[in-house]
Amino acid sequence: MFKLGFVVNPIAGIGGSVALKGSDGEGIAEKALLLGATAKANQRASLALEILRPYQDKITVYCADRLMGENIAKSLGFSTQVIYKANDPQHTTATDTENTIKALLAENIDMLLFAGGDGTARNVCKIVGDKFPVLGIPAGCKIHSGVYAVTPKAAGRVVEMMITNQLVTLTEADVMDIDESLFREGIVKAKRYGEMQIPAELRYVQAVKSGGKELDELVLQDIAAHVISEMDDELFVIGSGSTTAFLMEELALENTLLGVDLIQEQDLLASDVTELQLWQAITRANEENKSVKLVITLIGGQGHIFGRGNQQLSPRVIRAIGKENIFIIATKTKLTALSSRPLITDTGDSELDVELSGYLPVITGYKDQVLYPVASPQ
Repeated sequence: MFKLGFVVNPIAGIGGSVALKGSDGEGIAEKALLLGATAKANQRASLALEILRPYQDKITVYCADRLMGENIAKSLGFSTQVIYKANDPQHTTATDTENTIKALLAENIDMLLFAGGDGTARNVCKIVGDKFPVLGIPAGCKIHSGVYAVTPKAAGRVVEMMITNQLVTLTEADVMDIDESLFREGIVKAKRYGEMQIPAELRYVQAVKSGGKELDELVLQDIAAHVISEMDDELFVIGSGSTTAFLMEELALENTLLGVDLIQEQDLLASDVTELQLWQAITRANEENKSVKLVITLIGGQGHIFGRGNQQLSPRVIRAIGKENIFIIATKTKLTALSSRPLITDTGDSELDVELSGYLPVITGYKDQVLYPVASPQ
């Protein structure tokens, strides 16, 4: 019997859709809920366990109670052992995550599967170190760490390989995080907190983006010039990332590096908008018979265009904008660095991910575009 350790940080990523940049910090989760955010970590974790349902007779899931893992495992029909109970299951803390992991390790589990963001990875690393195999289900706003699968379903595929006795090589990956208090001020400061053992399946496990600033400013200027030439009176939604930041710089507009901004007729309408504010702006534009364009770039070293640092771009927002109105911008150097791997969408809506798959044009210079594949969900 495969003993799967399973822990969910229920509030992971809760601040993303309301522009709080994460869930770390005292009172942030409560503030996010007051702003209308909804917790989606359990939903994303269930996508991973769903892949393992055909192997239920071979798996026992060891987990904490209720929203920290029990509810999902039982709802999907898994044999479940609850090994930890949170003092307040509606307001779990980092201490609950760490205590759960200690209890899981005491059960001699075969593998630890956890759902969260970089803060959760730090909690796991604090207890596990580099002595035990783990894999993260991406559910946070920040996924800088290399210990996460590229999508929730990909995490399930890796565990499936282990259960079916396929050879799975272990490697070590960095646990990274940024200072969220500085992050909310627009300052990105990353720090390495350690490393953990993960399955080395490159199709399914995230590659960490290397640091550094784009050097070829001439190419970025050409890309920006192309997008600016397309601007009329439409509402433009500008996603996060250094490449879109360069576009805003060329427009002489303030930019939210890791947020979503709105511009129209080359003027800034709103900065760092929430998902609800974005939805309302799109609705108003539609009522005024004005089209909406979305400008996004690749986030992270694996080639994500949705689902990493831009949770404001929810499935309903993306559908309202339309696939045909999405501008993907990237240098050819950045695309080449993917080594022919397709771009990835991880919107949380599998049907939408399928709709977005196929070949999409990527703006790589002035009047210069390439067709590049977007992967179907694993």
